[in-house]
Amino acid sequence: MARKSSSTPNRGFRVADQIQRDLAELIARELKDRRVGMITINAVEVTPDYAHAKVFFSLLTGDPVETLEGLTAAAGFLRSGLFKRLHIHTVPTLHFVFDRTTEHAADMNALISKAVASRSTDDEV
Repeated sequence: MARKSSSTPNRGFRVADQIQRDLAELIARELKDRRVGMITINAVEVTPDYAHAKVFFSLLTGDPVETLEGLTAAAGFLRSGLFKRLHIHTVPTLHFVFDRTTEHAADMNALISKAVASRSTDDEV
């Protein structure tokens, strides 16, 4: 059977984007947990039924495990804050995931810089 098309295309992406913006604001302004420092919400993936949302975050400073524990402990508070801001029937349960993409990108940049530097010294010889 063919899946019923949504009345508004890309609604899931728009909801995920709004959740990302609202969560970033809630965490920065209203969350008082000391374990959660300066974080960046990189992406949000919402299931088609809006029951669950994976929230990918990265850290500027701090311990990823401790921050994950703080965010998981505050998930109910953050969800209730989203409920007040979003105008959708179901506010998803939040699942936080530490995203190492920025770390990997920095490592790759360092490797590229090192390779370019060694190549330029080889050319000089």
